[in-house]
Amino acid sequence: MAKPLHHPEPSQIALSAVLEALSDPIRRGIVQQLAQHGERSCSAFHACASKTNLSYHLARLRVAGLVRIRPEGTRRMLSLRSEDLEARFPGLLRAVLASTAVEGGRPARRTKRSLH
Repeated sequence: MAKPLHHPEPSQIALSAVLEALSDPIRRGIVQQLAQHGERSCSAFHACASKTNLSYHLARLRVAGLVRIRPEGTRRMLSLRSEDLEARFPGLLRAVLASTAVEGGRPARRTKRSLH
């Protein structure tokens, strides 16, 4: 059986952790997609990054308190913690999502060449 994932309580969500997690365009794109489409399987985001890289990004979002990951059979479902974030930092998520839409929404998948 898989080890349960830790999700911070709403009162433990730190602004610095949220902002740091949202500083990455891939993570902002994931948050944008969750805001638009609701809960999705983690595998729905394979176009954003390689499997290993995606695991890293999803963990960063979870630890920061932006998303909740729950097992469902063999899949893991990902949802945005909108209500918790709105209660803790009113208007922050809306502002970030609005700026992401202005930047062009979902980022292109990073390649080794684009990292240099």
